[in-house]
Amino acid sequence: MIIGFLMTSFSIAVRNNRQTPTFIQQFGNDASGMVDRLVAYPMAGAKNTVGSFGDLLNTYKENRQLKEQVENIAEKDAENQTLRKENQQLKAQLKLSKSLTDYTKVNAYVLTRTPSTWQNQVVINKGSLVGVTKGAAVLSRKGLVGRVAEVNKTNSKVELISTSNDSANRFAVQVTSEDQTVVNGLITDFDTNSGELVMGQVTSKKKIKKGSKVVTSGMGGKTPKGLLIGNVEKVSDDDYGLPSKIYIKPAADLDDLSFVTVIQRNDD
Repeated sequence: MIIGFLMTSFSIAVRNNRQTPTFIQQFGNDASGMVDRLVAYPMAGAKNTVGSFGDLLNTYKENRQLKEQVENIAEKDAENQTLRKENQQLKAQLKLSKSLTDYTKVNAYVLTRTPSTWQNQVVINKGSLVGVTKGAAVLSRKGLVGRVAEVNKTNSKVELISTSNDSANRFAVQVTSEDQTVVNGLITDFDTNSGELVMGQVTSKKKIKKGSKVVTSGMGGKTPKGLLIGNVEKVSDDDYGLPSKIYIKPAADLDDLSFVTVIQRNDD
């Protein structure tokens, strides 16, 4: 390092001297560069070694986390398989061929959605030729979006859950209270200002906690039980402090519908 410093100083000192031969400056610069490389290479190697060791530690931690996640997935899968097997055994014992949670799927995409009926309906590209029936529930990737209101051979009209039509066939839903009691009701309205669904005709006096999941109850119609509606955003109480309206943030993005799935409940 001392030699490199001296060579650099010498090169700078003679740089402006026109009588100094050019090769002397070149020799000083080359010597200085060589010393720099001799010092820099070991330092760079040490730095890369430290960096590689840090990357190895990070990879080890990520690998351990992934293994834990895989173990959790495997555990959940085994649990689900056990529950499915028990469900099949119970249905066989009760001589039930189908239940409120049994359904088949038909995938479709949205053909049209006009501004005048933005909150009310869309048209999808599947109809009676593939088994779509009137009254079937329709899901997006995240939750319930509506119900089939009209069926043609190659397309169908879907009435959205956010419809303002007073004569719409409302969904029967349920939510679990703080003490694990099931509370039933109907989706009766849609608040266009907040973008929230309104659950009315609440059948219980139990307290509902914010964030609780709201799902279909399977009561009446062709909608299976357990389809996700959304999460409780707030609860409006009546004059006696009892829940009268439950406001729900929809799980599905009702403004962004491209692909949907028609849910056909398997009735007895």
